[in-house]
Amino acid sequence: MTTDQPFLALTIGNTRTSISTIKGSEIESTTSFDSSDSSAIVEGAIKAWKAMESDNPQIIIGATNETASDTISAALADQTSRQIWQIGEDVPAAIGQHLDPETITGIDRLLNATAAWALCNQACVIIDAGTCVTVDFVDGEGTFHGGAIAPGAKMQLTSMHEGTSALPEVAFKAPLHEAFGKNTAQAMLQGVFHGIQGMVRQLCEQYAMRYGAYPRIIATGGDAETLFKEDDLIEQIIPDLQMQGIAISVQFALTEEDA
Repeated sequence: MTTDQPFLALTIGNTRTSISTIKGSEIESTTSFDSSDSSAIVEGAIKAWKAMESDNPQIIIGATNETASDTISAALADQTSRQIWQIGEDVPAAIGQHLDPETITGIDRLLNATAAWALCNQACVIIDAGTCVTVDFVDGEGTFHGGAIAPGAKMQLTSMHEGTSALPEVAFKAPLHEAFGKNTAQAMLQGVFHGIQGMVRQLCEQYAMRYGAYPRIIATGGDAETLFKEDDLIEQIIPDLQMQGIAISVQFALTEEDA
């Protein structure tokens, strides 16, 4: 594979899986699926793979959901007769790391950090609001320092419903623009929505104090728009940040290989 050859990329998360065709650093098309529907994902990936204007293009996966990834990878390898490359095993995420020894960090966090650093070229905080909410820090030298992991909005609401006898099942959305939740569902939404916003703000301030300068703050993930579109702390929301991280990491690995 060379730097100008297009390839098919999949990001397999706990909730959603995205499939993109990538050429160089450009993401040309993306479709999304529920990660529990492995048959639809494989069908969609094969369709996209066959439609690519390239001879037997490579398939590359960045996965945080290992169970789904194993099933999907095996099916794609069988139907394409290709070895499926994995970010982290076959292609490293193109970001330096300063973590405790033996720490296993989710590939999604590293790919988000890779793309954020490439975009900012300065210290930054990356908030990924999905199944979980992660708030991670990259310093001004492009080194990933880790951060914080908390339950995502839907997980919090589900936990309250399942862990009590009276609290209802509530779908996540932004609460009403009122100071108080006037009913149980609104009270739950107020707690989750503002709880996540407050956690993010506190962590960003903590990172800035430790670093000695205020970093740029970027958000991504399925709930980012709902949580942060009116939050003046967040400077940019980038839905496909993780996919951008795959494109950058592949380009970096191929360039290093050619050097």
